[in-house]
Amino acid sequence: MLRFLGFSEILWRKYEAGDRVPTLDGLIAIADYFGVSIDYLVGRTDNPDTLH
Repeated sequence: MLRFLGFSEILWRKYEAGDRVPTLDGLIAIADYFGVSIDYLVGRTDNPDTLH
C-alpha cells in the first residue's frame, strides 16, 4: 500500500500517530486507494461512496 501511495513507512506512522496530516494530494491518493471519498476519510460522512 505504501509503495502505491508513494509514502514512506516513517511518514505513514506519523499520520497514524497524529504527528502529521496528509497533504491534499496525499488525501486524494489514500481515498483512491481505498475507493472512498475524502469526506469519509476525514469523518464528514458515514457514507464511503465516492459518488453521491
